[in-house]
Amino acid sequence: MQYELFGHSGLRVSPLCLGAMTFGEDWGWGASQETSRQQFDAFLEAGGNFIDTANVYTEGSSERILADLIAADRDHIVLATKYTLSNTTHNPNKSGNHRKNLVQSVEQSLKRLKTGYIDLLWVHAYDYLTPIEEMMRSLDDLVRAGKILYVGISDAPAWVTARANTLAELRGWTPFIGNQLEYNLTERSPERDLLPMSKELGLGVVAWSPLAAGILTGKYIDNQGEGSGGRMEGTTSYRLNEQNNRIARVVVETATELSVSPAQLSLAWLRHKGVIPIIGARTMKQLQDNLGALGVHIPTEQMERLDQISAIELGFPHDFVLRPGAQKMIYGGMVDKIQGNKNPWLG
Repeated sequence: MQYELFGHSGLRVSPLCLGAMTFGEDWGWGASQETSRQQFDAFLEAGGNFIDTANVYTEGSSERILADLIAADRDHIVLATKYTLSNTTHNPNKSGNHRKNLVQSVEQSLKRLKTGYIDLLWVHAYDYLTPIEEMMRSLDDLVRAGKILYVGISDAPAWVTARANTLAELRGWTPFIGNQLEYNLTERSPERDLLPMSKELGLGVVAWSPLAAGILTGKYIDNQGEGSGGRMEGTTSYRLNEQNNRIARVVVETATELSVSPAQLSLAWLRHKGVIPIIGARTMKQLQDNLGALGVHIPTEQMERLDQISAIELGFPHDFVLRPGAQKMIYGGMVDKIQGNKNPWLG
C-alpha cells in the first residue's frame, strides 16, 4: 500500500481510511469487539494506518474498542476522531462547535481512547451558531497544548471552510488540512463548490458513505432494501429512487465487465477523483472486498460511462460561466487559446 500526504501537511496516510462507526453493537447493527479487532488487524496488515471514528459513534464504544486496538503501536496509527455532535438532549452546551463543547469532548475522547493526543480532530458539522473565530481559535489552543495535532472539517458549506482557513492564515492559527464530506456516484453535489475549494486550499478530501449506504453494491436494485437490515431500513431509505437504481445498474454492469466487485469499482472511482474513501464494514468479507479496490484500474471508457450516468448539473454560476457565449466574452474570444479555461476540478 502506498501512502500520500494529507492535504497541505506532512502527514502520511493510507489511500483508504478505516471507518470505525461500525465498531460496537450499541446501535443494533455494528460489529462485535472481536470482529472489530479482526478488521483492525486486517487493515493494518494490508498497510493501512488511517482510522476514523467520532465521540458519538456507538455511544462511545467505538473509541473504547479502538483504545485497546491502538495501544500496542499508538504512534503507527493516524487516529482521527470528531467533536460537535451529542446524543444528550438536556444540556445545550454538550453539542456544537463552541469552546466549551470542544474542550469537554476532547477530554472525554482522550479518556475513552486512552491516549495522550489525537492525530486529527474533525469538526463533525458546522453548527451555524458558533462564531468561526471562536471555533478556529479554540482548535488552535488545543493544538498548541499538544492534545490534537491537526484539524479538519466535515459537513460544512464551502464558504465556512474558506473563511475559517483565511482567518487562520491571517492570524497565525492552525488551519484545516482536511475536508470530510459525503461523496459517491449517487451524491456528486460536492463537485459544485466543496471539491474545487478543497483543491484550491490544499485540503485532503475524505469521503464518507462511499457506497451510498450499500446502494452501489447493487443489493437494493431488486428488493428495494426490504428485509436487508442495517441502516438502509430507516434514515437512509431516502436514497432509494430510480436515478440511483440506474446508477447502481451501470455500476454492476461495468464491474462485471472489469471482473471486479461493484464495491471495488465504486471505491476505485473515488480514488480516480483523488479522494480517500472511508471504508466501514460489518463483516470481514466486506472489508477484504473493499481493500481490493486499491488494485482496480478503471479504463477511460468505463470511467466516462460512470461519470455520464451519475452526472449532475453544477447550477449557477458554474453552468452560466461555462457556456460558450459567456466564455467567449470572459476570455475576449480567445477561449481556445488560453489553457485552464475549464472547471479546474472536472478537468
